[in-house]
Amino acid sequence: MPGPRIHVDPASFDPWKIQAVTHALSDHPLLQIDALVELGRRQQERKLVRTHSAAATAGTSFADAPLLHPNARDAVTTLADIEKANAWMSLLNVQADPIYRRLIDEVLDEVRPIVDRRDPGMCYRAGWIFVSSPRTVTPFHLDHEHNFILQIRGRKRLYTWDPFDRVVVSERAQELFHDQHSRELVVWDEAWRPRARAFDLAPGLGGYMPSTTPHLVENGDGPSITMSFTYYTDATRQRELLYRGNAALRRLGLEPRPVGSSPGHDRVKHTVLAGYTSARNAIRRVLGRTIRENSQPYAPA
Repeated sequence: MPGPRIHVDPASFDPWKIQAVTHALSDHPLLQIDALVELGRRQQERKLVRTHSAAATAGTSFADAPLLHPNARDAVTTLADIEKANAWMSLLNVQADPIYRRLIDEVLDEVRPIVDRRDPGMCYRAGWIFVSSPRTVTPFHLDHEHNFILQIRGRKRLYTWDPFDRVVVSERAQELFHDQHSRELVVWDEAWRPRARAFDLAPGLGGYMPSTTPHLVENGDGPSITMSFTYYTDATRQRELLYRGNAALRRLGLEPRPVGSSPGHDRVKHTVLAGYTSARNAIRRVLGRTIRENSQPYAPA
C-alpha cells in the first residue's frame, strides 16, 4: 500500500515549527493545467477566484492587491495562458468542488495520524491552488490555518518567518488579525528579509507553515502551480480565542498579558472565554443570529 503523499518525519514534526516537506503530487491529474482551467471555470461561477497582476510587490497590501493591481482577464483565459498572462491567481476554497474535496480528504487523511500525535482536532479543512505567471509575487501576509504548501510545477522562493517573531508581526497585529481578520498592522519591511527561513521550491518539494506564519512568495522565471492543504486544530482554535479575548481587553483600556507568555494563565483565560463564548452562541442561536464557528469539518466557501 503506498504511503502518504505528503512526506513528513513523524519523529521531528512539530506543529508550531516551520519545516520542509516532500510530496508525491506533482503528476496528479487534477493539478495539471487543463484540469485547473476547468476548475477555474467552476470556481469563477462560485465567485471563488482571487487574482491580481504581476505589478504587485512584497509590500503591496495583501487585502487590496486585486483592487490596486487588477487582472482584466477572467479565470479561464488567465489559466490557459498563464505563461504570458502577467498575473497571479488563487482558486479559493477548492473544497467547495466535490472532486477536489475528495483529493483534500485523501491527502489530509493520510497525514492526519502524524499530525494528531502532537496536534489533535483537525477540522476546517480547505484547499487553495495558486497559479502564477513568471516573476509574480505573493505579497507579505499571514493566514489563520496550518498549511502544507506543495510545489506542483515551476520554481519559486518561499520566505517564512517564525510565527512567534514579534518584531515581524507584533502582538497587537496578531490580536487584530484574530479578532477582525484584519492584516492592517501586518506591514512589510525589507529589513526583515535576513530574518526569514527561505525555501527554494520545485516540483516534489514543499513546506509546512504553522498558523499565522508570516510569509511571501517570489515566483521564478517560469509559470508556477502550487497547492496548499490547510486546516485548524484544537490548538489553533484555542489560540484564536485567546487573541480575541486579549483584543476585547485592550478595547477596555487594559494591557493584556501576551498569549503564550504564561501557559497557566492562558489555560484559565481560555476556560473563562470558552464558557462565555458558548453561552453567547446559545443566545445567538435562539435569536437566529450568525455565529462565528471554526470547528466544522470544512471551511465554508
